[in-house]
Amino acid sequence: MRSTGPVETIDWHTGGEPFRIVPDSPAEVTVDGLTVAERRLVAIESEEVQWVRRLLCGEPRGHADMYGGFLVPPDDDGAHLGVLFWHKDGFSTACGHGTIALGAWAVASGRVPAPADGVTDVVVDVPSGRVTASVRTGGGRVEDVTFTNVAAYVHARGVEVATSLGTVTVDIAFGGAMYAVLPAAAAGLRVRPRDVAQLIGVAREIRDELNAARAADHPADARLSGVYGTVFTEEVSPPRPRAGGGRLLHQRNITVFADGAVDRSPCGSGTSARAALLAGAGELGPGDELRHESVVGSLFRARITRETTVHGKPAVITAVTGTAHAVGTCRFTVDPRDALLPGFVLR
Repeated sequence: MRSTGPVETIDWHTGGEPFRIVPDSPAEVTVDGLTVAERRLVAIESEEVQWVRRLLCGEPRGHADMYGGFLVPPDDDGAHLGVLFWHKDGFSTACGHGTIALGAWAVASGRVPAPADGVTDVVVDVPSGRVTASVRTGGGRVEDVTFTNVAAYVHARGVEVATSLGTVTVDIAFGGAMYAVLPAAAAGLRVRPRDVAQLIGVAREIRDELNAARAADHPADARLSGVYGTVFTEEVSPPRPRAGGGRLLHQRNITVFADGAVDRSPCGSGTSARAALLAGAGELGPGDELRHESVVGSLFRARITRETTVHGKPAVITAVTGTAHAVGTCRFTVDPRDALLPGFVLR
């Protein structure tokens, strides 16, 4: 038994992917003097914090694909808030859909003042760096949120991986976390609900093989190393001229992250990684738009705001636009007689 008090959450979803916000986070991750990246390490090592994560993420209060975040102090006064992202297997370094939900919640709740009509920047410190959620309001309501990410870049191309469905070739890119990216057709599959179970299986194989080979070691920060997710892509339609100039690319994807969790949204940080790969291949440039569709049909719109260089590699700053909606508020209680505390995950 680690905690007996109730835990209150505010639940949102971004493109179908849940985001459970915990305003009153465990005390160990809210102490003064730490960066958000350091708070993530504290959370990983803390039995108390891990217990609360499992309580909120596992059944019967959550499920295998639940996602959320502990609100923590930002690194300095330049940000409105900090957040530690979590899922059933631990704490991630980045989360685009979570950042979009946080921006929408911060404005809708009044935590960050915003005009009835206009755009308000909500600055958030996450373990991978400082990101911005630009919240567009109309008539006093949140219309959409544009997430400006840390620099995204190509880490490696053409890496062969042996799987139970045959040898596949993947590219690896960083979008706040490391992602392996490949066409779903390379594994003989489609980005569709009926293929999800097989996509999860091959994604686990790809992640394990690449991590065993240390193919996704971060060039500067070991805390960001390792494949976090596998992105399976599929072209919906060929590139075409975009109204207002540039080209429109319409693609579909499914991202399998952590140990077999499926992102219902098009995945914000994964979309940034995908944009970096397309930019590096000359397929996505300034003025172009990537319309990224998820396995449930929700949409993110991604564009490149500028080109840069990080760790000696060409990189891009991406802006990803999506919508988030409130689901409800929860007050989770803990009965010390419950033999199944803090919870369980079947998959």
